[in-house]
Formats: sequence, C-alpha cells, structure tokens
Amino acid sequence: PPPPTTHPARAPAGAAAPSRQAPANGPALTVSTTPYYWDVPCDHAFLVDRSPKNVPKPPPQQDAVGWATPLNAVSANRQMTVLTVQGTGPETVVLEDLHVRVVDSGPALDWNQYVMGNGCGGQVDVTAFDVSLDLGTPLATPIGGQRDFPYSVSESDPEVFHVNAHTSGQNVSWYLELEWSSGGRHGTTRVDDHGKPFRTSASKDSSYYAYPLGSDAWEFVEGE
Repeated sequence: PPPPTTHPARAPAGAAAPSRQAPANGPALTVSTTPYYWDVPCDHAFLVDRSPKNVPKPPPQQDAVGWATPLNAVSANRQMTVLTVQGTGPETVVLEDLHVRVVDSGPALDWNQYVMGNGCGGQVDVTAFDVSLDLGTPLATPIGGQRDFPYSVSESDPEVFHVNAHTSGQNVSWYLELEWSSGGRHGTTRVDDHGKPFRTSASKDSSYYAYPLGSDAWEFVEGE
C-alpha cells in the first residue's frame, strides 16, 4: 500500500488559485532567507576556529552558506540578512511587525577573523532594518530611508527586506519573527538560518586575514 500522506499537497508555484483565500490549513506567506548578504566583499567577515591553511578561499556571496556551514563559521561583528516575503495566493497578507528574538548571548568568540574581500572602500549605506544585538531587547529599527511596518504582500507582489544585525562585544544567537494577518487569520512566521538561529559575534580585535586578488593564500593584516 502507498505510504500515508502527512502533509496536504500544494499546488505548484504560479498555479491559479481556485478561491480568493489561502488554504485555511496552509501558510498565507513564504519567506526565503539569504543569511549572509553583502554588496561588496569587504562588507562581510567570518570568525572561524581554524588556522588559515585549513580555511578555503572566500566564496562569492551566493555560495556563502555552503562555505560557512562546514566551517561552523560565525558572522563577525555584523550580519546582513535578506528576507524575501511573498503571499501564497492572490489575497493581500499584511505584515504587521518584525520582532528580534535572542536565544543566547555570551562573550565574544576568540576565533580568527576572515574578511571576504580586500581593498574595498568604505561601507555602503543601505536601506534596511538595523538590529543592535547588544541591547537587552533588540528592535528592528528602520534606517537609510526604510519605511517601518506594516507592509502588504501577495503572490504577485513580494517584498524584500534587508536586516543589518551587529554587536560590538557579544556572541549572539538570534532569529526573527514576522507577524502577519490575512482576512480573519493571524500568524507568526519564524525566520532563521535554515532551521537554526543566526549567529553573530564580535571579533576579539581588529586584526584579520584577507585573501588578496591573485593570491593563493590568506594573509594576516594587523589591526590598528
């Protein structure tokens, strides 16, 4: 006999919805997460508990998860995360608020810092929600012209949010909760790193390893 079905079948993406409401037993929205995002490679660094000879060369941004996961790498000092939020049907889903939840906070990691790029200019201002993980209760605060919540999405009208989390002295495990409503339905969707909390830690000092263009090895750069 066929195995029992434990989840309701979903229509393929883009299929016409027969009704104006999302299925009562299904999510009203989906969230696609990019845990590590940078416009230029100098904007991101990782802490890794390994010597330079045991750390592969820096990846392009789209391959960051595959690089960081086997190394147990942790974002150094700041972490830009991108959320793409989309409704599952034609009806409007109102995104009421974005909450920051801290799972654990402790002393900064005493690991080597590896910068993903070398020789860039200063940081680029970005439209985002800023999260100071050093606060007792971190908030997602709009910066750079970002409009605050609420927002509205549907299947044909997604929204993209940048979240810039940072710490100057802690090692923080955290995730986000997106509060939403659609018609008479209300819910909260957890946003994290593929089932695990995001992790962001301050670096022990400003020294780091860089991988210059044309090089085949990490080079140590003394901090100020």
